[in-house]
Parts: sequence; structure tokens; C-alpha cells
Amino acid sequence: MLYEAESGDISIAVVGDAMLSRRLSPYREPAFTALAELLRSADVTIANLEFLLHDYEDSWQWTGGTYTRADPRNVSELKWIGIDAVLTANNHSFDFSEGGFLTTLRHLEAAGIPHAGGGADLDHARAPAYVDSPRGRVAVMGATSTFTEVSRAGLGRPDFPGKPGINALRHRREYQVPPGTLRSLTRAARGLGLEEAQHAERLFMGEPEPKGRNRPLSFLGSNFRAAPDFGLKTSVNEDDRQGIARWIRGAREQADWLVYGLHCHEGGFRGEFHGSSRTSEPDFLLDFARWTIDQGCSVFAGHGPHYLKGIEIYKGAPIFYSLGNFIFQNETVPWVPSEGYRAFGLGDETTPGEFFAARSGSGTRAFPADPVFWRSVIAICDYKAHALQQVRLYPIDLGFGKPVPQRGRPILARGEVARQVLEWLQNASAPYGTEIQIEGDMGVIRA
Repeated sequence: MLYEAESGDISIAVVGDAMLSRRLSPYREPAFTALAELLRSADVTIANLEFLLHDYEDSWQWTGGTYTRADPRNVSELKWIGIDAVLTANNHSFDFSEGGFLTTLRHLEAAGIPHAGGGADLDHARAPAYVDSPRGRVAVMGATSTFTEVSRAGLGRPDFPGKPGINALRHRREYQVPPGTLRSLTRAARGLGLEEAQHAERLFMGEPEPKGRNRPLSFLGSNFRAAPDFGLKTSVNEDDRQGIARWIRGAREQADWLVYGLHCHEGGFRGEFHGSSRTSEPDFLLDFARWTIDQGCSVFAGHGPHYLKGIEIYKGAPIFYSLGNFIFQNETVPWVPSEGYRAFGLGDETTPGEFFAARSGSGTRAFPADPVFWRSVIAICDYKAHALQQVRLYPIDLGFGKPVPQRGRPILARGEVARQVLEWLQNASAPYGTEIQIEGDMGVIRA
């Protein structure tokens, strides 16, 4: 062989949401330093960066959640722990407007960390970032199905620049209701004059009028269709799919390996359930994940709901429907805008620490109250001769129940916690026919 990459041997590590607000490098627990060495040992390690890097230069936007911010110097902490590339398309991308997002990208570029999922226009948001490793060139691409409309990137024209933002994967939601319910909704829409307003909106947007006796009803921003029982069906926006396909095709020509990441908070509903209600996937996510593999991607890395979901081996490639949290330091953000305090009835005398305590009821509700958000895995996909050999799953513990200044930093899980994480994954992955063998504190999927 002339080049090492010709062997088709590589290890690609993927982790979930990195919500990093503090330094990582000062700590030295053996289970933490072993975790860092594990990430560094992979040929390429990819994370979803769900925090922004800025110094509050730009205005915030109402999110109703955490207004993400990390000291820009913390970008070096990502490199220290072994992250080679990050995904930047998620529902927090525009917490601090377009300026905060573009500032984040500039800090990543200055630090030499490849990033995918956002950019100066839609083409740059869809384009891959490349990581050159000794064992092959990896193209990293990303999108999000959970986003604010203002964050969605737009295409440019020869006479007008595009809109900066994220690569948004839109999807259509269609609620299924019994015929009697649909008739009631139709009467309500007519009585409120909504049919005329929606007709005018379709004309303005250049959208065709739905036809046929079983055409869906548009009502208050949602679509309804008659069915024997209640349910929900979702489908990928085909314009977005074709735009993404174009960039995947190009990446196939310039990289040895392709990884696609999707940030998705949407869950299944009745007819869409695959597994338990908590680990169910919407139809559009199942479709899109498998479609990326059909297009030539080697790994699909999902994240978003902040807890683990199932793993599927599809045509010899791993699909991680959600990798959960990797770093979860969303309670030590230094500043919060006024609307955040007002949402909890707090006045100007309240400090950020008191705000986060009020939001979680001092750890008795929301994220701090449920261990599922504080346990996840590092997934390392081992390929040999261009074929997947195994997926190694290393459970991580983010410190559920520990004090705020301690929790949120990942440490390799041992014993009972590791077993619980792997058994959760076994149950969530069973509907896909995926067998996870537990070997000590590690899980293994053998192809």
C-alpha cells in the first residue's frame, strides 16, 4: 500500500451534546483521564457543540431555556479532551442572535476545530467539514430538525447574499383524527374565517392548493387528515433532503468516510412509536437516518433530547438515534437575561445561581431530578477493510445528584451505573434487532 488510508481501517468516536461552560483540563480522577485518553485514541472524535462561544457581544433572543454561553477560551478544552470536529446546528444556535452564532464559528476556526451545520449561507451550512487523520479523511456534516425560523440559513442569489444560519431539516407534521373530529375542526376553521386566510397564504407562498376528497385540513398551523384513530405522521421536507443530498454527493468525492449528525428533539406519537414512548423515534427521523446511510454515510450520529435512544445497524452502518449528553454544564452559565428571571417570577435582586436553583426547584424537578439525563455513552465505531467490525460503548456518568459545581463533567461509569446504562441501551435498541453484549463495564455490538 502506498497510503495508510488504503487499508480501510479506522476508528470513529461519536459523543452527544457538549454543553461546556467550565474548564475540563484541571481535573485528574483516573476515570476522567482514562475517558480523555479513550477519545484521543480514536482516529476521529466528533461531538455536538450545543453551547455558544462569545463574550456577550450580541443581543439575546427569547428561548425560554438556557441562554448558552461559554468563555471562548474553553475551545481549547474541547481540543484537550480529544474532540476533533463539532456539529453546530441545534436549537441553541441563535440564543444570542446571528452575531453570537457567527462569533462562535470564528472562535472554532481560530482554534483549528472543523465545524459543520452552520455558516454564512445555506450552502456553507450544508457543506462538510473535513478532518484529516492518518487513517483517512473524514467528512462531517450536520443539520437540526429543532430550530427557530430566524436561525434557518438561506440560499444566496447572483445579485443578493445568502442568510447566515444553520442547516435546518424541516419536516411535515400531519395529525390523524377520526372523521367526526375532522368535521368539527373543518366547521371551526370555516366559522373563524381561517380557510380564506390559509388560501391567501398559500397563494403568497406559491404553494398549490391541496386536492382530493381526503385532502388534509390546515388548522391553526397544523395539518389534519381523517383516519380510524388519533395519530401523527411526519415526513422529511423534500427540498431540504435534495439540498443535503447534493453536498453528500460532493463529500463522497473528497473523503474516505462520511459522518452525518442530526439534532432532533421531536419524538414519536402512537403510530410512530418504535420501542417505549420515551425512546420512540418519529417517522421522519427513521427515514432520514437510513437515507443518509443509503447515500454513502458511514455513521449517523443523532442527539437532541439529552438522553440515550436506540442504536440500529443499517446496511452495515451504525445509526445512533440519540447519544444523550456528553458534557452537561448548563447550570453554571454566568449571566441570564431579564426574561429568564421573569419566567420564574424573580426580580432584579436575583443572581444567576439563584435563578438556576429556582428553575430546577433546587434539583427536585426537570433535568437535575432524573438520572436519565446524566448517563450516556462514548461510542467508538471500529472499521477494518472498509467494513464495520464492532461498536464499543463506554458508559459515562455525569454526576447525577452531585452539587451543581461538580456535576455535568463526564467520567467513565463503573459497576452498577455502567450496567444500568447498557441495559437501557439494550432495551432501546431491541426493536431494531440490535444485540449489545455487556462485557464488564463496556458494551459491544459486533457486526
